[in-house]
Parts: sequence; C-alpha cells; structure tokens
Amino acid sequence: MREDVFFNGSYGGEASKITDQTRLECKICWYVYDPDEGDDYWHIPPGTAFSQLPEHWTCPQCDGAKNDFLVIDTPS
Repeated sequence: MREDVFFNGSYGGEASKITDQTRLECKICWYVYDPDEGDDYWHIPPGTAFSQLPEHWTCPQCDGAKNDFLVIDTPS
C-alpha cells in the first residue's frame, strides 16, 4: 500500500483543507484534537492549530498518525 494515500476527509498533511480553529478526529480511537484545548500529553498549548503541530506529533491516546486524522468541522 502506498503511504501517500489517505481516506477521503483525512487531513493528509494538507493544511489548506483546514482553518486554525478546525477540530480533527483520530480515525483509530476517535480522540478529537481541539485547538482551543491543545494537548496536555504532548505539551501543546491551547490555541495551537492542528497544522502547527510538530511533524512527529501523534494521537495522545493511540499513537495514530497526524496525517490520518479526519476533518470533523471547519468553523467559518
């Protein structure tokens, strides 16, 4: 399987798909990354957009890949 193929609706590393307020959900465990909350596990401060997370960041609950997170909403 090619590593650059993503599910429809996946982030896939494409920052143009989201805004700074977009929440995304792990496709494995359904953890939701909310920019307003940040991520205590990885010491990501509140207000950090998903697209600004470090490349090595993974789901704090199941270690799912950042690029595989699903876009669940994009506030206008």
